[in-house]
Amino acid sequence: MADQMGTIGSDGWQRLIAARAAYHRTAGAHYDEVLDQVAERAQKEGSIGKADIGALLLFKRLRADTPWARALIATADADVRRATATATAAVRDTALSLGDAARAGRAALAGLPGFTRGDALASTVLTAAAPRRMAVYDRRAHAGLRSLGIPLSNASGRYSRYVAALGHLLTHAPSPSPARAWTPRDLDIALYCLPPDTAST
Repeated sequence: MADQMGTIGSDGWQRLIAARAAYHRTAGAHYDEVLDQVAERAQKEGSIGKADIGALLLFKRLRADTPWARALIATADADVRRATATATAAVRDTALSLGDAARAGRAALAGLPGFTRGDALASTVLTAAAPRRMAVYDRRAHAGLRSLGIPLSNASGRYSRYVAALGHLLTHAPSPSPARAWTPRDLDIALYCLPPDTAST
């Protein structure tokens, strides 16, 4: 099925709002501290270095005993920061739509070890660079979108389409509703936390 923008009804939004609230109850007050701290440094520095990518690796609970992690740690921090600075400028560019900003940011990271394929770590770096514009990609969030009737393929450019789909949903959030104040990051959390029995279809 081809990707498409979509909206959801009030039942879908109620599921998302409940899932977002459940995250606060189960994850606790400190889970996002690592992401928030990296975002704070990125705001000041305009780039993200290897040490903070390592912190984001912990946040995403990804494995670091891999060839790409070894290659990344052997890359000069200046080269890493050059790529992440370009990505940071792209995702913060408000002249670009969310989808276009995500596409440009993702492309800027593609030359770094560990960023050639997959969107889990790359999306986390981009979210740290622009926490009010970008969203973290996860297979469970992807499944959550699908459970709401919004297909997202795994074809090239998936991250930009994912962010565009989240942005489109948010522009159609009901009013009054807590979701009216959500960022794409809030929505990715809600999608991630949808109960498994509704997100597995």
